[in-house]
Amino acid sequence: MKPIIVKEIPRSPEDSKIAETLKELGVATIAEAQEKTGLLDPSIRPIQQGVRIAGTAITVKCFDGDNLMLHAALEFAKPGDIIMLTTYSGNSMHGMFGELLALECQVMGIVGLITDAGVRDVNSLRQMKFPVWSKYITALGTSKNRPGWVNVPITIGGVLVKPGDFVVADDDGVVVIQRERVKEVLENAKKRAENEEKTRKRILAGELTLDIYNFRSIIKSLGIEYVEKYQG
Repeated sequence: MKPIIVKEIPRSPEDSKIAETLKELGVATIAEAQEKTGLLDPSIRPIQQGVRIAGTAITVKCFDGDNLMLHAALEFAKPGDIIMLTTYSGNSMHGMFGELLALECQVMGIVGLITDAGVRDVNSLRQMKFPVWSKYITALGTSKNRPGWVNVPITIGGVLVKPGDFVVADDDGVVVIQRERVKEVLENAKKRAENEEKTRKRILAGELTLDIYNFRSIIKSLGIEYVEKYQG
């Protein structure tokens, strides 16, 4: 496909409220609510701990070792967006993002960056408290003279991401929610969170998960035998 920059992505007046609810629920609950789909490869890890973000995806696909398209993408990003960055090979070991780009993102209200490439200036990024999830941490720099794509569907961490899709990231990883499915997923996730709260109360009351989830019947069906002592 010819390199292009798409200026507008799907948006809705409800986006910020949806993102806030997704953020409260977290990656694990959301992933379970959509049948364990949408999870980026676990090699993409947070550079910080204890941070959770949610927002709408601005997608960027750069040539390996060149971040020109990332600079171009920021012109069309809005507050509440998350930059989803990949490269032509999907495995660039260059530092595609660093302190100055993070500063620009903060000024614009962009809530984070997620990439299956590398980032650098990590100590500064942590001090700035700008949330980043990346596959690599590397000082290897980039050029700024190669073509690419902004706001087209991309694959990152094995997951298809379309501009305007919702993204949640925390210590457990990153999950993508298709825009057209987000209300369904939210409903399922809220029900799951309510059930987990009920289970939490039962555990605090002294019940075993073995009984709460009726795992004893599964153990029996598998032919697992209980014995008083091991006879070696």
